[in-house]
Amino acid sequence: MGNQHFPSRAEANRYGELVMMEKAGHIKNLMSQVRYPLVVNGEVITHYVADFVYEKPDGSTVVEDVKGGIISDTFKIKRKLMKACFGVDVQIVKKG
Repeated sequence: MGNQHFPSRAEANRYGELVMMEKAGHIKNLMSQVRYPLVVNGEVITHYVADFVYEKPDGSTVVEDVKGGIISDTFKIKRKLMKACFGVDVQIVKKG
């Protein structure tokens, strides 16, 4: 991942932490800005873009969203849709 641009300092800082964790072997397959279609009854309702997705050593996948302030109602709905559509619990990383 070359020159990454992040919409917030909090995301950029978290990316730096995750890169170090990957280099140390604590996580692998780090990706940023991963897009998930949120489909209900065969219709794409919206998309959720995860800040970061990576694998832990046990093979489980972590989906992270970095939040520096207030959590919007839109995010809360998309987080619930991620659970309903993909069985994924989006992890919120608070950075301030």
